[in-house]
Amino acid sequence: MELPLDEEDGTFTSIPLADDSAEHPSGILSSRAERTHSTMMNADMDGIAVEAENRVELEEKTRLINQVLELQHTLEDLSARVDAVKEENLKLKSENQVLGQYIENLMSASSVFQTTDTKSKRK
Repeated sequence: MELPLDEEDGTFTSIPLADDSAEHPSGILSSRAERTHSTMMNADMDGIAVEAENRVELEEKTRLINQVLELQHTLEDLSARVDAVKEENLKLKSENQVLGQYIENLMSASSVFQTTDTKSKRK
C-alpha cells in the first residue's frame, strides 16, 4: 500500500485508520482503551503523589521523633542537675548550721563578747 504524497512539500500525509466518533466496534474499543490508559496514567500519577506525600510525612514524623528524643535527653540532664543542686544546697545548709553553732560557742566563751552590765560595774 502506497501512502499519498503531499504535492506541495513532498511529505507523506497520514490516513486515519478508524473514526473514534463512529460506532464501529474497534473505535469503541480504541476509545475505551484510551480512557483506561488515561485512567491508569492518572492513577500512576496519583500513586506517585501519594508516595511522595507519604515520604514527606514520614520524614516529618522522623524529624519530630528525633526532636522529642533530644528534648527528653535535655530534660533528663536538667533533672539530674536539679537533683545535684538540691543535694549541694542541703550540704551547704548543714555546714552553715555547724559553723553558726561554732561561732555562737566561741562568742559565749570569749570575754570580749560577754554582755556588759554598766550599772553593776559602777556600784
